[in-house]
Amino acid sequence: MPSKYIEVCPVGCTASFEATDIVLPEGALLRCTACGQLVSQIAEADYHRSMQAFDQAAFNLPNARESQRRHRYARRRLAVARRLLGAAQELPRLLDVGCSRGDFVAAAAQLGFAAEGVEPAPHIAAAARAAGRTVHSGLLEEQKFPDGRFDVVSLFEVIEHLRAPLPLLKECARILRPGGILLISTGNAASWTARTMKARWDYFQIEQDAGHVSFFNPRSMALLAGRAGFELAALSTGRVRFSEKGKLPAWAHAASKLAAEALSLPARLAGRGHDMLAYLRRP
Repeated sequence: MPSKYIEVCPVGCTASFEATDIVLPEGALLRCTACGQLVSQIAEADYHRSMQAFDQAAFNLPNARESQRRHRYARRRLAVARRLLGAAQELPRLLDVGCSRGDFVAAAAQLGFAAEGVEPAPHIAAAARAAGRTVHSGLLEEQKFPDGRFDVVSLFEVIEHLRAPLPLLKECARILRPGGILLISTGNAASWTARTMKARWDYFQIEQDAGHVSFFNPRSMALLAGRAGFELAALSTGRVRFSEKGKLPAWAHAASKLAAEALSLPARLAGRGHDMLAYLRRP
């Protein structure tokens, strides 16, 4: 049997896994019986093959509308980060880890941050530099940044790709100054979307979202934060979805969208939206 990419809980629990009723081509998702983290049973070779998608020439090329949406998200997220930082700084230092083409780096620079990024995919990192963004090639640990260099570090859609995120979070803690903020975005496996759609949710499907193998919930996120030495400053979730476009008759998909819109606010208030955003503070 080929070896699985994930053998133990990515959050650091020593508890066993149990099978769920979310069945994917690589097998049922497994749940940590201690923290509820869901993990894929994908083979290691298949995982690495999937990750090659992130260094393709056409990867992550947003159109104008998507670029505007990302800038709005960046503005809102950085406004919260500034508030959590407390005392105003003229030019806070920010590092975006896994920054791809550097869109968030560019947005942060426009919004008054001294911003740079780190990207492991060499061709995409080179494309970011060609676009005028300050982006380093390689893994974060390879950069050897000094202790306490940054005020803000961001990990957007990164930790769901990792079988062992704890060392990365500890490195983020090391390079953050005391009181610095780590932003993490990922999917919420405890969302109403996940509960309703199960294997139909594209976030669980590695053919749709390359490299997605580890799925967090608010509890497992808080546990990971504490084990990495962070305080959980804020956590929010948003949005729900109950169908994918083109998978249902038009009338049924329209009804599903109306239901999702009606439940968007309740999902956010209950912590059951499928987009999860955590702000962690280094003590």
